[in-house]
Amino acid sequence: MASSQALRQFLRTKARSLTARGRRLAALTPEAVGIRPQDRPYAPSAAHFRAANRRLQAIDRQIRQRLGFLRRHWQEVPPGQALLFMALVEREIDRARRAFGLFFEIFSQRGSVFAPSLAAYDVIAQDCYTAIRESAPLIFRGPLLKPLTYMEHGYSPATMRRGVLLSRLLGEANPFPVIRIPWDRDNPWQAVFLHEVSHNIQADLGLWQENQQAVGRRLLKAVGNPLVTSIYRRWHKEIFADLAAILLGGPASAWGMMDFLAHPAPRTLTYRPGGAHPTGYLRAFIMAEMVRRLGFSEDAAKMRRVWTRLFNPRFGHRIPAQLLKGSSRAVAHVVDEIAFQTRRNLAQQALADVIPFHREDEALIRQAAQSLTQGRVPPEVPPRFLVSASYYANQQGASLPELSQRVISHLSKMATGLAPAVAAPGLAA
Repeated sequence: MASSQALRQFLRTKARSLTARGRRLAALTPEAVGIRPQDRPYAPSAAHFRAANRRLQAIDRQIRQRLGFLRRHWQEVPPGQALLFMALVEREIDRARRAFGLFFEIFSQRGSVFAPSLAAYDVIAQDCYTAIRESAPLIFRGPLLKPLTYMEHGYSPATMRRGVLLSRLLGEANPFPVIRIPWDRDNPWQAVFLHEVSHNIQADLGLWQENQQAVGRRLLKAVGNPLVTSIYRRWHKEIFADLAAILLGGPASAWGMMDFLAHPAPRTLTYRPGGAHPTGYLRAFIMAEMVRRLGFSEDAAKMRRVWTRLFNPRFGHRIPAQLLKGSSRAVAHVVDEIAFQTRRNLAQQALADVIPFHREDEALIRQAAQSLTQGRVPPEVPPRFLVSASYYANQQGASLPELSQRVISHLSKMATGLAPAVAAPGLAA
């Protein structure tokens, strides 16, 4: 009898502890994450807080139901079954903890020294969506919460797409796009950021399956090699993001991503079986082909010259022979299929129609680079073009600390409404 009472008391104490932990993580406010009045201009929008809280409250409802069931039934069942009931509560608490932690981490950074940089990147991301809404006003299915950026460790930027089920959240869907920026990459010339925004654009346009199937059909017919076809099918998402980034920022985007990919030859010339990213050696040629197709043949030729001087497979490589053989032909077909062939989900337009980039845009970027080098941010330049202009200004020897501070300050003021901004119809705050 004494042992039975001790066991019951133990289980009762555990149940009380679960109840106390159970419903503490159901809401976030700007004040709760440490955003002060002076931080408000850089803070996530009220709509982002509402979206996060809807997710937290949905989990909280599950916790409430599980706790109610536990209170009613744990004493009626054998101890092992009672532990199972408690484990079901624990599972929901774990989901709440993970979701709360992710949102807290993202939102609270807007009360830090990085807040202006994050707000600036938000403006760039929103402008990428604006570019599409201006050229194809009805292409998105209604209002969308804009992407939010945050800082984290890691070598490269990364993204968590809208609606994707996150293992970090035990399968919870992400309510809005989140783009991670490594702590040391908060500078405005990072073309890789446009690549990450492009992943979100591809998802929001519903082009995953349609592009993959089109690439597979095209290559199998044109090249006739099942291995090469399967590899490019697997690479289609990353290639789309590279090509879309070039449409968003022009040749400077390709140069910037080549900068990111320029590693020692053993890495660049190694194929990774099952990897989602194209082998670095081939990836640069894919981007150069896109630049050529847009009419910038001189830039494309220069990219190829730089890359072939840096990396020569004849001196050794770890790339399947079938992938290297005839790669220029495969690359041309893949670029044409992804960027220049029409898609049902684009209302029978091509990606290059939905995100147009012209010589006039490149001229504007080049002029902006000159202004940046001279210490001035031209207010008429779209934020996404400032990424490319900053790359060229860096190339021209501009003072990088001053360049970064100047562009980030300009873009963060756009986020606060203190500098002119292009309206984004239908893109929620």
